[in-house]
Amino acid sequence: MLEGSCVHGPHTFRINGERTGIKMAAPRTLGINGLGRIGKLTLWYHLAHDDFDTFVVNVGRPVGTSLQSVLEYLSKDSTYGSLHKWLGGCYGKRELEVVDEEKGLCKIHGKDVVFLRSARDPKDIPWREYNVPLVVDCTGKFRDPYAEGTDGKGALRGHLAAGARAVVISSPFKSKVKGVPLPDDAAVLIHGINHLDYDPGKHKIVSAASCTTTGLAHMMKPLLARDLTRNMITAGMSTIHAVTNSQPLLDSVPAAGATDLRKTRSGMNNIVITSTNAAKALEQVMPEIARIGFMADSVRIPTDAVSLIVLNVTFQAEERMDGTVDIDRDAINAIYAEAAAGESKGLLKFSMEQNVSVDMLGEDAAVTIEGVETHTRTGFVDIKLAGTSHRIPVTHVKIFGWYDNEMGSYTYRLGELTTHVAKTM
Repeated sequence: MLEGSCVHGPHTFRINGERTGIKMAAPRTLGINGLGRIGKLTLWYHLAHDDFDTFVVNVGRPVGTSLQSVLEYLSKDSTYGSLHKWLGGCYGKRELEVVDEEKGLCKIHGKDVVFLRSARDPKDIPWREYNVPLVVDCTGKFRDPYAEGTDGKGALRGHLAAGARAVVISSPFKSKVKGVPLPDDAAVLIHGINHLDYDPGKHKIVSAASCTTTGLAHMMKPLLARDLTRNMITAGMSTIHAVTNSQPLLDSVPAAGATDLRKTRSGMNNIVITSTNAAKALEQVMPEIARIGFMADSVRIPTDAVSLIVLNVTFQAEERMDGTVDIDRDAINAIYAEAAAGESKGLLKFSMEQNVSVDMLGEDAAVTIEGVETHTRTGFVDIKLAGTSHRIPVTHVKIFGWYDNEMGSYTYRLGELTTHVAKTM
């Protein structure tokens, strides 16, 4: 636990009641539950920033033969390379040290990290003992904002019972309770879209949505913000999505009750058509989407990171005197270029280069518009009103947006949201 309760003054970090001599300020401690893909990269992200000094990471089980096994896992990544090079470039030095094996204390690139290796149920994780005010749950397991955890399987609210004041989850909410609004203390927030809606006096459970919803939201925002493109007729998207750990390396036997048998096929040997709730989830952060007939689907491909949103939008256009229309390729690209330099700077990027997926690995924008591939086509619909025929131009627009579904596009936004919550709560 942390000695004392002063918010601004230095504290002596204690583990099991013993002083370690590590000095830090109380609000600069972050809890992370789960050390899978997003949990690991979340720690990487915050190690690179100065918003937290100390981390308490709940792994929930023993790892390898010692804490050194945990450090080896953390220091290397098959997708993003070595932690020290990610932090410091080609001249970066490896700085990972086990300080106390029994207490789980390590020093990682100047930050103090405690690894907990026993409790799996959120209510049993000793956040209160370590004075952890904010937890990022990266397990993907605890997603129901209603569940209280009385079934013995654990629940998101268990973190609050264990002492945390707020929880951010790295996935969309998913609940057995259907057709009702979220609980009053829950919110879905995407950094750069609606994160300023966070209310520390109200919100205890926050979802950072999904990687695809995040990228899609940042693609839709500039269109919805402009008179020319605000009034959409229909929209649809397909995400060409990298594999995830939910897919098996080789074919596996479907679980009882499984309806999508393709999800049990080898992720690294197949293109797999599946579903996504990105369009529906988008309504929770952009309510105006509800009025648009929006469809969404996902196609999993055998690459380890970086995905691509193919966004299709239909507009009623205006015909000019010369027979052209006001919504064309140049107009759409101009909107994104303007947004990238203006209201969405740093969150949306616009490129006229011919990119491939590996070029976007680690790219820190929520989405990068591939402007060279923007396409528009206009057709005309004849409508009779009161006996008069009207020729209405209808323009279909196709827009491509890259996003690094693991690190750059998603974990960076998750990290920014986490920091905002920590500084506001």
